[in-house]
Amino acid sequence: MRATNENPIYSSSRLESLTSWDASWEGLRVVVAGLGVSGFSAADTLIELGAEVLVIDNADTEENRSKVQTLKIVGLSDALLSDDAMDHLPLVNGQLPELIVTSPGLRPQLGLFVEAQEHGVQVWGDVELAWRLNTRRGRKTPQWLCITGTNGKTTTVGMTESILQQAGYRAVAVGNVGIPILDALRDPVEYDYFAVELSSFQLHWSYSMSPLASVVLNVAEDHVDWHEGYENYLADKARIYENTQVACIFHAEHQNIIRMVEEADVREGCRAIGFHANSPALSMLGVVEGLLVDRAFTENRQHEALELAEVADTGALPTKHTVENALAAAALCRAAGVPPEAVKRGLKSFEPGAHRIQPVAHTHSVLWVNDSKATNPHAAHASLSSFDSVVWIAGGLSKGVDYEELVRSHVHRLKAVIIIGTDTLSLRDALSKHAPSVPLYNVTDELEESASGAHIMSCAVAKAYEIASEKDTVLMAPAAASMDQFKSYADRGDCFIEAVTQLVEKLSSTENE
Repeated sequence: MRATNENPIYSSSRLESLTSWDASWEGLRVVVAGLGVSGFSAADTLIELGAEVLVIDNADTEENRSKVQTLKIVGLSDALLSDDAMDHLPLVNGQLPELIVTSPGLRPQLGLFVEAQEHGVQVWGDVELAWRLNTRRGRKTPQWLCITGTNGKTTTVGMTESILQQAGYRAVAVGNVGIPILDALRDPVEYDYFAVELSSFQLHWSYSMSPLASVVLNVAEDHVDWHEGYENYLADKARIYENTQVACIFHAEHQNIIRMVEEADVREGCRAIGFHANSPALSMLGVVEGLLVDRAFTENRQHEALELAEVADTGALPTKHTVENALAAAALCRAAGVPPEAVKRGLKSFEPGAHRIQPVAHTHSVLWVNDSKATNPHAAHASLSSFDSVVWIAGGLSKGVDYEELVRSHVHRLKAVIIIGTDTLSLRDALSKHAPSVPLYNVTDELEESASGAHIMSCAVAKAYEIASEKDTVLMAPAAASMDQFKSYADRGDCFIEAVTQLVEKLSSTENE
């Protein structure tokens, strides 16, 4: 790590001075790109600050028109809703904008951003805007604990929030989960801490953020199409460590993450703190005999490890993945000075979100597990690693990823694979190459194109029931996105839960006849 005490230098002197809520935002010409949750929040905030705001979105929908009307009531300058709204850099009240604030998912290759670069117009994400508004006269300034990674972000953010709250702090999960970070800044509650989930998209448009502590949980190929390559994806993830104040926390088994920490420009005195689910070395958190322990934030770390919690405290179905998430959350909170007993209380009181290695039923000695949140091979690897004999329901939109390593690593535990989804060629090729003896069933091929997601999942569950036997696990961890046959990963998970519930009720009814 390299120490720095300076923020990046910006080309616009006016933008350079905008580093607090009380700065001179009035009259700033801003284009807000995208009217989703974060875009609406950004526009609303900027209008409150007195900026001249133009909102643009590619979708001229009733919902967006309603949002525009709401924003006009509070002072929106204008709106542009059309399918080519992002193709060019628009004018704001007849002049070039001084700033674009973008929603995180919009691709950097859009004409809007290309022309912005040509005209020297800066592009910020909502997180960059929020950091610059973090300080406000007369209000407490919240400290940021920032989390990113290919998988596990939402769970770790939730655990961090829970631990902080159990320590007596006013804390809230924000960013890519929970409430928009700009809404949290405007909340009447004056928070002590933000537990900030950051996607690679959000980090791409962030420059000056300086978290108290930061962590990259893990990295694997994901969103490579958006970032135009894995190296670019890694570079955007690495941004989270820049300007970190107290602790850069890293997974000690990921060389790419270790390299990020080594190359980061951090604040003077910032420490590198590792974690993994094994016995910890010095300046690490880890696991010893079923206990989560700390050898980083304790005075006698040379000779002893401080007990934080039990592995059993991390959830109903503890896995290596969830234990690692808990260690990362604990490290973030320990960097903030949280006592050990609050870590234990926070982990025990944390309720994980649905669709994350979620036990659904245990019937006829078969465990049914919903991990619809496993939208890439890395997440599916964490799920598959947790069970010995698996009937695997997999497939969806692959997002250009490679499945060979995933299949090669878990072929020994695959009893059968049931394919759902429409973009499954790479998955099927990997199975054919590395698991040729594992039975493969493609339920999508047997159904009409118009079949609903609920019906597709019902067929997959029925097939899994035919195959599974005592001590097997039926695991729905698709390793792919969901939007080909479902509204979202949550919809896909709900369909699985409903199908399994109906199966259990049917079996119970038959047995009682």
